[in-house]
Amino acid sequence: MTNPTPKAIAKTILNTHGETYAQQAGIRLRDAPAPLFQLLCESLLLSARISAEKAVEATTALKYADLTTPRKMAEASWQQRVEVITDRGYKRFDKQGSTQLGQTADFLLKRYYGDLRQLRAEARHDVGQEKRLLQQFQGVGPVGAEIFLREVQGLWGEVYPFADAKVTDAAKKLELPSDPQRLARLVQRSDFPRLVAGILRVDLAKQHDEVLAQAV
Repeated sequence: MTNPTPKAIAKTILNTHGETYAQQAGIRLRDAPAPLFQLLCESLLLSARISAEKAVEATTALKYADLTTPRKMAEASWQQRVEVITDRGYKRFDKQGSTQLGQTADFLLKRYYGDLRQLRAEARHDVGQEKRLLQQFQGVGPVGAEIFLREVQGLWGEVYPFADAKVTDAAKKLELPSDPQRLARLVQRSDFPRLVAGILRVDLAKQHDEVLAQAV
């Protein structure tokens, strides 16, 4: 039996695990202020010390509570934000998370008038600068910035192809190229954010063998 090709493995990942975290949370990602803010909040929550599933649930809860713009998030009380994310099981991080979400919204309004596209403009479409500027937000460190860039690369062309160390390390376990450029050649450009998210999902679920067995 021959080993599956990298393209076959990538196709299997897309078919079985190819959902971005924004898609999972119901964020209709567009290059517009509200969805970019929602992605920033999800990136903040995903980078905290809690499961990705709980972070996505908390992001979904914020959306259902209509805390979908920096203004709405900033105007909500600290207790309101706590109750929303606690309702979705985010109890280990509820107080700190509420504080950080409020501070992030406040800073975004004051520094960039609520629009992350202005951060992109300040960075002059330089990915390194974008990563640095994203870390200005309370609770968004290097990991949170990388999560944001992984998900936004379908919209911000200068970011593509973006695959951080977590993705490339996981790719090796799946017998895929660790170089982002080579990895990107395996799928259509529009599918690459789904591929990198899928690679991470496979790694978190420890389903490497299952994916390799399904790939044909």
